[in-house]
Amino acid sequence: MKPFATVPSALPPQGVRVIMDLAWQVPDCIHLEVGEPNFPTPAHIVEAAVDAARSGFHKYTPNAGIPELREAIAAKMKRYNGMEVSPEQVCVHPGAVTGIASVMLALVDPGDEVLVPGLSWPNGEMNVRLFGGVPVHYSLRAENGFLPDLEELERLVTPRTKALLVNTPGNPTGAVFDEETVMALTAFCRRHDLWLISDEIYEAIVFDRPHISPGRFAPERTVTISGFSKAYAMTGWRLGYTVAPRDLASVIIKLQEPLISSTNSLTQRAGVAALTGPQACVEEMREAYRRRRDLALDILRAQGLYRYTPQGAFYIMVDVSGYSLDSYAAAKAILAETKVAVAPGEAFGRDGRGLVRVSLANSDELLRQGMERICAFLARCRQPA
Repeated sequence: MKPFATVPSALPPQGVRVIMDLAWQVPDCIHLEVGEPNFPTPAHIVEAAVDAARSGFHKYTPNAGIPELREAIAAKMKRYNGMEVSPEQVCVHPGAVTGIASVMLALVDPGDEVLVPGLSWPNGEMNVRLFGGVPVHYSLRAENGFLPDLEELERLVTPRTKALLVNTPGNPTGAVFDEETVMALTAFCRRHDLWLISDEIYEAIVFDRPHISPGRFAPERTVTISGFSKAYAMTGWRLGYTVAPRDLASVIIKLQEPLISSTNSLTQRAGVAALTGPQACVEEMREAYRRRRDLALDILRAQGLYRYTPQGAFYIMVDVSGYSLDSYAAAKAILAETKVAVAPGEAFGRDGRGLVRVSLANSDELLRQGMERICAFLARCRQPA
């Protein structure tokens, strides 16, 4: 038999999945490894999909999405993100990850370099590699608030650099880039003629500072990627979108045909209901995540394990270096000894060494139990100074 294609065969497995698979074999496990809201999809969104199904809305849709959804997304971009965009700049995808893949395919030629965070959701880097690009890591460290270091970015950029990938609010850190940082990043991209690919899937989940979209300051070179999974608890519905400058948007839309043809019709109707319907559900979920963040921080402070305060998303990184710098070993040991599943920091990149990610997307009581077990484990294993 002739061999499989080289690049996809060489892709490593997604590291969080390794722990997830192990955790499902542990009875009564507390799951703090999964980045998925524990709330049901709001009822008015579900009803919109049901009504669409019953009314016979079962056919293919336009490649870029149904007009009413593209219009609703453009209106949301003005209302929430402060960006003036037309519906023609919007493309609807089956999940934000498909949007990221389409953007990378539209921009990255083999050998092109993309500056990617040293601590981020791994699927972005996977897509760079999948299309022949070269990921170049920039640091996100706790002592810098998990924010990019502009001086380091200047050292890393080369004539082969094509784009900068950013994620705010951040997974796995919960960092939210302030306006000064965002403006500095857009100026950096202008200075070096780079595309700025902005993953904003957690944009609705911010606590102590507002979300700032890079596209406000550099609309001519920014691609915004977002979706419905996190804000509206719609992970299984698979609905995301990209907003890009017109010329790039036309390429992304053209890619829909060979990749997916079109996004699920019923899901798109649900998306319209999400954006145009009541938004109290988003606020209620955001406040629950804020409460859980504060609960986790109180427990860490009480045990002398506090390191930083996440500003958004629903994650917190916990320092496990007292047990091991190998975050996979630490996550496996925590699972085996405490029946609590957490995600290895190194599943998100090199800067995750000595860290594990705890998801706040579980009930208050299970989060409290899980955090207390983790802290007790770390207290037992803490190396003497």
